[in-house]
Amino acid sequence: MAEPSATTGARRAEALGSRLPPLLVAAERVAATVAQGVHGRRRTGQGESFWQFRPFTAGDPVTRIDWRQSAKSDRAFVRETEWEAAQTILLWRDASPSMRWRSRLAASEKQERAGLLLLALAALLLRGGERVALLGERPVSGRAGLDRLAETLDRSTGDADESGLPPEAFVPRHAQVVLIGDFLAPLEQIQANVARFAAIPSSVHMLQILDPAEATLPYKGRVRFQGLEREEETLIPRVEAVREAYAKALKAHQAGLATIAAGAGCRLAVHYTDQPAEAALLGLYTALEAH
Repeated sequence: MAEPSATTGARRAEALGSRLPPLLVAAERVAATVAQGVHGRRRTGQGESFWQFRPFTAGDPVTRIDWRQSAKSDRAFVRETEWEAAQTILLWRDASPSMRWRSRLAASEKQERAGLLLLALAALLLRGGERVALLGERPVSGRAGLDRLAETLDRSTGDADESGLPPEAFVPRHAQVVLIGDFLAPLEQIQANVARFAAIPSSVHMLQILDPAEATLPYKGRVRFQGLEREEETLIPRVEAVREAYAKALKAHQAGLATIAAGAGCRLAVHYTDQPAEAALLGLYTALEAH
């Protein structure tokens, strides 16, 4: 096999560069907006950096009392330190064909929004000193790590798994796993996949991304629907006649997702691509911070 020429390599690099900067810029802008709302939040835990004094309460070990601070008043105070142990957080974005769809009601494809949220979440976590990795890849850190993560994400788009489910990959015990996709696969397949993560054990956060048209089926009259994942095309003479049944089927599927998530101790949220990305990002980041 002939080796690629320098010109070919340059073209590939140029194509990669033309795609990634806008996505990274958008992701960091969204991350910066959310960071303003969570700036300064800290967690109590094992570490050496002083955080705060708080009043001694029943159940606290006496050895934790800071006697010097307590001597300044008639109350006992406990010295708390800031959590300094970096977590391992694994991120996955669905890149199956169904994610490449966009209706006129949304400004971006589901896959583009998923990538934006993944990179923005990674930016927030890396700023906080966490270890972040795409599922199946090595953890990264710092700004350079964010760039590498974005490049890996871009390369993986061409090797999409049509199942729409995360691949089998090593997950450290007690890691946090964020899964972002439309989760329109059969419920039994989703349940088996989520149960695998829960058994490790790990904390799983699921974000379902849908186009607003997938929620409302806003079409009228005779419409031909073409499948994106090898499904046969369907001609519906009058869409209005099936809208109610469609809504019930989607509601039942989402109820099934909620049951799967609850049974595995996962957090499940839904985001529509006509909504601000900041709201979904804040929900994910807050949930991760709570763990």
